[in-house]
Amino acid sequence: MLIQELKELFIRDLNKLKDELSFYSGVSNLYRIENEIKNSAGNLTLHLCGNLKHFIGATLNNTGYVRDRDKEFSNKKKFPSDLIVNVVETIDVVESYFDTVKEEDLSKPFPIKVFKEEMTTQQMLIHLYGHLNYHLGQINYHRRLLGANG
Repeated sequence: MLIQELKELFIRDLNKLKDELSFYSGVSNLYRIENEIKNSAGNLTLHLCGNLKHFIGATLNNTGYVRDRDKEFSNKKKFPSDLIVNVVETIDVVESYFDTVKEEDLSKPFPIKVFKEEMTTQQMLIHLYGHLNYHLGQINYHRRLLGANG
């Protein structure tokens, strides 16, 4: 039951991410930063997709994805439509994992240490969901600061 609930929450909020990106009309505002804003919506999207493809896809589901975290924050050339494709790919990765995982797998240790101490797979998935929502909120705020249509 928890597996289905987590799957639904991840998919729901990744779809919200697609919606946020659809409000941006081009590259300039998507990567715009000002004053205390240090990360753009475009880079946060790349970061979220890379994070989930790495931890859920590669680490838990052996997809072979190789993450380039630095590029998530340095690439400034992806258009909103490219980022939406990336989010759709991420949804596929998340769905694939949750469609194959068993409830008892959630209590197993997460395969790698992320925060200097071991945690269960369930704890890591909850952390990843919180991370997704934290940055989704930042993206929403970024878009609204730039105006209703980015």
